[in-house]
Amino acid sequence: MARGREEYQARIAHLNSFGKELARRAKSKCELCEVAGDKLSVVVELPPEPGDPEIGRCLMLCEACADAIREPKGFQAGDQWRFLAQMVWSEVPAVQAAALRLLKRQEGSQVWARESLETVFPDEDVEELAAEAG
Repeated sequence: MARGREEYQARIAHLNSFGKELARRAKSKCELCEVAGDKLSVVVELPPEPGDPEIGRCLMLCEACADAIREPKGFQAGDQWRFLAQMVWSEVPAVQAAALRLLKRQEGSQVWARESLETVFPDEDVEELAAEAG
């Protein structure tokens, strides 16, 4: 059991080492909703987690966006997520993938989400990342 804990702590330390680079990339704002001034999760890794942490799968998010990624069963669709329609055009593939994933969760109940998904044609790599994440 101690080995599992050590591996977990090593993974967290590795993820936290991405903090400065992610903060710079995110300009210290949530990479999805772009809220500034809130406490940001240093790193949220798009599931499923690969063997070794990869910065290309990591995001800096506010608590609400981090919960949406981490807890899909608790996700509440609605107009508060309209910003995702813009984030699918981000230059950061992980942001695009996360936005696609959250939009797809809402396409059955939110017309704006369905319309947004109809206009987006992501790169194959982004589509793959969104599919495996969600």
